[in-house]
Amino acid sequence: MKQIQKIMFALLFTAAMLTSFQGYATNNPPNPPGEHGQTNDQSGGSAPIGGGLFILLGLGAAYGGKKLYNSRKEALEE
Repeated sequence: MKQIQKIMFALLFTAAMLTSFQGYATNNPPNPPGEHGQTNDQSGGSAPIGGGLFILLGLGAAYGGKKLYNSRKEALEE
């Protein structure tokens, strides 16, 4: 029984090590055509995040306000 456990551990450890190094072997995708693909100094492709950020901040504020309102309402009921 101990021998089988040792063999299984060795196989699982080897498989984990082989799959972890697989990510290093992949090539980077080619640069997109156009002015952003000409230089390699821009990271993220200059994706706009401003609109989504304000939406998430607004939703977070609304959620926090609702939680605050509910907690004060429950405190007044007690």
